[in-house]
Amino acid sequence: MTDFTPISALIGGALLGFAAILLLIVNGRIAGISGILTGVLTTQSQNVKWRWAFIVGLLMSGFLAPSLGLNMPSTIDANWTLTLIGGFIVGLGTYLGSGCTSGHGICGIGRFSKRSIVATLIFMCVAAVVVFISRHVIGA
Repeated sequence: MTDFTPISALIGGALLGFAAILLLIVNGRIAGISGILTGVLTTQSQNVKWRWAFIVGLLMSGFLAPSLGLNMPSTIDANWTLTLIGGFIVGLGTYLGSGCTSGHGICGIGRFSKRSIVATLIFMCVAAVVVFISRHVIGA
């Protein structure tokens, strides 16, 4: 999955932006996945239905994409221990950063939030360092 596919990237980005705008207009909510998931786990009011719908839609898209002719990886060659550790670290960073890449990167930058712009710059710089270390220092 190292081939750059600009058309599908543009379509995917446009769909993400459209979904974020639609959620903001219809519900007045930010499409931050960590906040949506946290709300499912902690909210007991009518606020839960749209959150579950959003999460189910995210999960279903992975199953529906192949039927639309979109190429999806059939296997993922990854060390499960490192994947779980990485997921925990990402979750911790999401908690410390008060949001995730979707909330800050897509919605926050779109709203010209200075906090979100700084958070996204930090996300991206850390990601670049992690990729460099894992590919060139550790050799994973």
